[in-house]
Amino acid sequence: MSADEKQQSPAAPAVPSVWTRPRRPKEQQPALSQAQIVAAAVKLLDAEGIEALSMRKLGTGMGAAATSLYRHVANKDELIELVVDEVYGELEVPEATDPAGWRESVSHSGHSLRAMTLRHPWVASVLGQVGLAHLGPNLMRMSERMLALFQAAGFPVGEADLAMKAVISYVVGATTSEAAYLSLLARSGQSEQEWLESLRPAAEQALASHPLLTEGQSARESGDPRRMREENFDYGLQRVLDGLEARLSRN
Repeated sequence: MSADEKQQSPAAPAVPSVWTRPRRPKEQQPALSQAQIVAAAVKLLDAEGIEALSMRKLGTGMGAAATSLYRHVANKDELIELVVDEVYGELEVPEATDPAGWRESVSHSGHSLRAMTLRHPWVASVLGQVGLAHLGPNLMRMSERMLALFQAAGFPVGEADLAMKAVISYVVGATTSEAAYLSLLARSGQSEQEWLESLRPAAEQALASHPLLTEGQSARESGDPRRMREENFDYGLQRVLDGLEARLSRN
């Protein structure tokens, strides 16, 4: 291909994402703001879940036609990118001011990510399926602050990113199943204690021939289920941090 032909070739299309689309000039912004749309979408998702989200339903709830929403987002996928980034803005990631306190700060960040996911359980179902979510300003800011914690701890630049991803992978994996459980619990209309009590006969029958599982189940039944879920999560998080701390000592 000649140089002239290269110059005339059309540019490769951008990956579809709300974060790659050109911004609308301020003077062309419609009356219904993007912030209003995102806030209404988060409220709808929290109340009814991801299955209930549609541009038509969202517009109806806002007293606007779906076409008004399309002035800000091209489709439902872009809207989900926006709402995911919105809730990531709730995360608490401490500043890297004390290298010696990196572990406590990362632990706090992990618990904050879990808390956010449990407040918005629909997030668990869309993580990894939201296009270029990593380009969202809130998610990028959270990642930057957490990365700074690992670099301040002494991890080399490249490895700090891997350490951060290891922690986030654990938190997302653990909270995805927990969020699904809590969504099921909410649909039952029962408290967690009531739900577990209703399952007790079936659980005892299923565990009858599994003595080790029975022993563990008996130990768990004596505690508050919410506190035990928190303890289970923290146990796994601390073991991940144990491994990262041991890795630091070998650097």
